[in-house]
Amino acid sequence: MIVDAHAHIMGAVRGHIAAGATRSLTYGRVQAGGDIMQVLPPTVRDSAFPPEMLLAHMDWAGVDQAVLLQGPFYGENNDYVRDAVRRWPDRFVGAAYVDPRAPRARELFLRAVEGDGFRILKVEMSVATGLVGLYPDLELDDETMGWIWDEAARRHLVVTLDLGAVGSASYQTAALRRVVERHPDLRVVIAHLAQPPIGREDAEILDRLWREQIELGRFPNVWFDLSALPAYGVHQEYPYPDAIRYIRRASDLIGAGKLMWGTDAPGLLCQATYLQLRDLVARHCVWLSDQQRADVLGRTAARVYSLKGRGA
Repeated sequence: MIVDAHAHIMGAVRGHIAAGATRSLTYGRVQAGGDIMQVLPPTVRDSAFPPEMLLAHMDWAGVDQAVLLQGPFYGENNDYVRDAVRRWPDRFVGAAYVDPRAPRARELFLRAVEGDGFRILKVEMSVATGLVGLYPDLELDDETMGWIWDEAARRHLVVTLDLGAVGSASYQTAALRRVVERHPDLRVVIAHLAQPPIGREDAEILDRLWREQIELGRFPNVWFDLSALPAYGVHQEYPYPDAIRYIRRASDLIGAGKLMWGTDAPGLLCQATYLQLRDLVARHCVWLSDQQRADVLGRTAARVYSLKGRGA
């Protein structure tokens, strides 16, 4: 089976980040505060990515299931994701988004996990598009976040974390280590392979910080998804040799069984086709054994996210 462990859907972009409100424009463009950026390919006229469009990409690439994640940039889409999961329960599993400092945050959390049945939480911490950009003093292990870890552990939820750019204020490796040590039964997935410093001028210092975060994978309850790697650093052509180099380094450090393939679609479709994103692992991580490749492409995600349905 093949599982995309990191994908997004939305009827429209309606979020809020440090730069301001985010809104869909046309032909793949999105307004973020006073800036306009190309977030989806320009073939996407209404700058939306409905579940049917993701399913078409998945069917084209032979992908069985996808984990639908959320965050402040795209906006809270709990109802939209819930409805997609209910319509295609054999293809999708969804993650809830809850702003921990929003009014009635605990009430919204309970509605998501008890009323809507979400078993995954997405916590987007990044400065550019996440919670630390909105709340610069936010810490993973502070009082604001503490109740989320307690509830997630008690309810056996999975928490998927985007800790932002290596070296940034949201890249809170030590705080996450304390959370993981306090909650050994809490399953944590760190997105984007901890955002390796591909092509960065200060890469030597940042590489040490990246390695420290990757080594959290030595905890039995921590994994990493491989989404968005072609978007980092200087532009390279497919098959993105620097991305492959970091996948191999992480595999050597913590084992291929700690890694799970993901795309970060639709945003990454500006860098590569969905099929190319699949083949980054399926064809070009040549050091993987057949069993390891099967684990990275889907079996690990199926275990971590307790997937049921097609291919499981």
